[in-house]
Amino acid sequence: MAFAFPVPGSGRRVESEVVSDENIPFNRPYMTGKELDYIAQAHSGNMLAGDGPFTRRCHRWIEEYSGSRKALLTHSCTAALEMAALLLDIQPGDEVIMPSFTFVSTANAFVLRGGVPVFVDIREDTLNLDERLIEDAITPRTRAIVPVHYAGVPCEMDAIMEIARRRGLKVVEDAAQGVMSSYQNQSLGSIGDLGAFSFHETKNVISGEGGALLVNDGAYSLRAEIIREKGTDRSRFFRGEVDKYTWQEVGSSFLPGELIAAFLWAQLEEARSITARRMEIWNRYHQLLAPLEEQGVLRRPIIPHGCRHNAHMYYVLLTEETDRQAVLAEMKTRGVQCVFHYVPLHSSPGGRRYGRAHGAMEMTGRLSGRLIRLPLWIGLTAGQQERIAQSLSAAIGGHSGRRSPGTISPAAGQSG
Repeated sequence: MAFAFPVPGSGRRVESEVVSDENIPFNRPYMTGKELDYIAQAHSGNMLAGDGPFTRRCHRWIEEYSGSRKALLTHSCTAALEMAALLLDIQPGDEVIMPSFTFVSTANAFVLRGGVPVFVDIREDTLNLDERLIEDAITPRTRAIVPVHYAGVPCEMDAIMEIARRRGLKVVEDAAQGVMSSYQNQSLGSIGDLGAFSFHETKNVISGEGGALLVNDGAYSLRAEIIREKGTDRSRFFRGEVDKYTWQEVGSSFLPGELIAAFLWAQLEEARSITARRMEIWNRYHQLLAPLEEQGVLRRPIIPHGCRHNAHMYYVLLTEETDRQAVLAEMKTRGVQCVFHYVPLHSSPGGRRYGRAHGAMEMTGRLSGRLIRLPLWIGLTAGQQERIAQSLSAAIGGHSGRRSPGTISPAAGQSG
């Protein structure tokens, strides 16, 4: 099937066949070009274990960028969240409020300490934790709130922090997807008592595997170092603050190796340009897909006022009558790899075993079943995005139970 497809800003129309032999992957990890040089420098310096010169550079960069009191690289965002649970001294039976629409690590970190995830529904606009439902979910066993900044779009942190202060709770920001995003000009991860970043290869700024814990409450700074260093005061020893290091408390080995930090440093140096290039791709999607939203066959992402996102992902929400699996299958046959996202934790075997849902979780159930993520990576061309939009239009038209969408045209200047 051929489409007459207007190309935004060009004044021309392209007759394009939707089906192509070229496959477009969902993700393609981006390298700045300096990663291997920095890895070689770390190797030649005979420093391969953690907390070497590149690790220290990364720590300084994250602290200066975010305004956090202390940043500590970890081998994953999962590790950073596990450190947060240890720092909060989560005990068996302690409850932690979080969304169900998140990755399993958000819950696992606290379940490992005996904590009970209390799943609260999400907002319809951002798919973030609905701050209006938190208060009613608090019990005498509640210890913390864990907002997850979905797609790098900030949660309503003012409201969440106010509830936490009033009720004596701690806040751990799961900002796995939020590097370079901000809420009211505050960097995500720096607002709660603790924050966690991910540098997994699917994120914007990457190190293959990797993460960071952001310590914003100074009372946790020293203990965070100890927990990260297998429960010892090794960091104080290397700073000359103690004459030997010893076992102080429960901890584990949360450090990444110096080769990982060297790779990450090459990425952090280019973090702003990486974000800017991803925003160009995100905005082009937003423009291309505006006509389909106007026709009522999908909904585009919503970015609230005061929230700056980082173009981590571009997703669409299909209508309830559209067969998502059929759309995904057809996109695959057209050479475009699109994916859905989380299976809500409250409906999973682990979620039912270790946690509990507060309320009906209506939005979580409805929205999670309609979401499709589109390819977004640096190097994705305008032509490829046009093809993706064409393919999506055709796939929806064939599997929505409604008439096929009309011709896709440029959005009316809306960039998100």
